[in-house]
Amino acid sequence: MNIQPLADRVLIQPAEAEQKTASGIIIPDTAKEKPQRGQVIAVGKGTKDHEMTLKVGDHVLYGKYSGTEVEIDGVKYMIMKESDVYAII
Repeated sequence: MNIQPLADRVLIQPAEAEQKTASGIIIPDTAKEKPQRGQVIAVGKGTKDHEMTLKVGDHVLYGKYSGTEVEIDGVKYMIMKESDVYAII
C-alpha cells in the first residue's frame, strides 16, 4: 500500500473491536462498539500554520465519530485531521 495523507491528515488502522466480555460472553457483530483507538499508518506533511505532532507507529485515541472510513486492499482504515486525535497512548 502506498498512500500519503495530505496536509494535516493522518491514516489510522483502528484496533479490533472486543470479541467477548470479561465474563466470557461473546459479543455479536451488530452489538460491537466502534473502536476509538488505533495505530497511525501514515501522516501528512502538515500545513504552513500547523506542524505535525503524530508520527507513524503512534498508538492513539480519537473521537467516536471522527474521520472517514476507507477500505484499501480489503483493510479498513480511518482518515482524519490530526486535531481529531485526542491522545497518544
